Amino acid sequence: MNFHVLTLFPEMIMNGLETSILGRAAAKGIVSFEAVNIRDYTLERHGKVDDYPYGGGAGMVMQAEPIYRAYEALVEKIGKKPRVIYMTPQGQTFNQGIAVDLAKEEDLVFLCGHYEGVDERVLEMIATDYLSAGDYVLTGGELPAMMMIDCISRLVPGVLNNNVSAEFETFHDNLLEYPQYTGELFRTLGIVADYIRNVEFVCISCLFIERIVLFKLRSNSGYSVHIKRMIVKRISSCNVYRIESACGHKVVSY
Repeated sequence: MNFHVLTLFPEMIMNGLETSILGRAAAKGIVSFEAVNIRDYTLERHGKVDDYPYGGGAGMVMQAEPIYRAYEALVEKIGKKPRVIYMTPQGQTFNQGIAVDLAKEEDLVFLCGHYEGVDERVLEMIATDYLSAGDYVLTGGELPAMMMIDCISRLVPGVLNNNVSAEFETFHDNLLEYPQYTGELFRTLGIVADYIRNVEFVCISCLFIERIVLFKLRSNSGYSVHIKRMIVKRISSCNVYRIESACGHKVVSY
């Protein structure tokens, strides 16, 4: 999958995306990241890409022509017109469902506004999607674009070492992920280790992996509600999950 970002700050984009999991995926050729400097396409002297709002008003507005020229060069390069996502507070709030939809694309273009925004004329010509990171104000669209690219990239097969991780993470089926624990003996919170040592194991077949598993906890247990929550362990020898059950927990599925 290929991500293209039209921006005034290409270094910011590339420094943020070429690290950690995304950086390794890019090195393997699973995804690619390109930051297109809009300033390279201006006809103005000194790389000017903004102007005063027509009719007056505070701040500056990004000019239409440099953005359109950058977009046209990108279209010529990839050989088709891709979806262009404009980062704007007026857009639909980004969520996991939108990420799943966008992950189906071969190429995605993110247009990052700055100053007071972008000349509306170019948006009417090239933008296909208007997305927001939330109800707050940022300096530009670069941070929201990187956040969305990170989220979408995780859904591309091969980006995560374990594809099951993406399928069962937080917000899968509009639910939050269960609490996680390590296997270490944390002496300060030894109750976790004691709990793990004394549980009875219940194996659930692969069919239950695709369902939501709930624990109905008995109120007379000596363990806290937080400790009693579901812990799932992958058994490497077969494709099943173990659910640790103690204190008479009843496994409920739907």
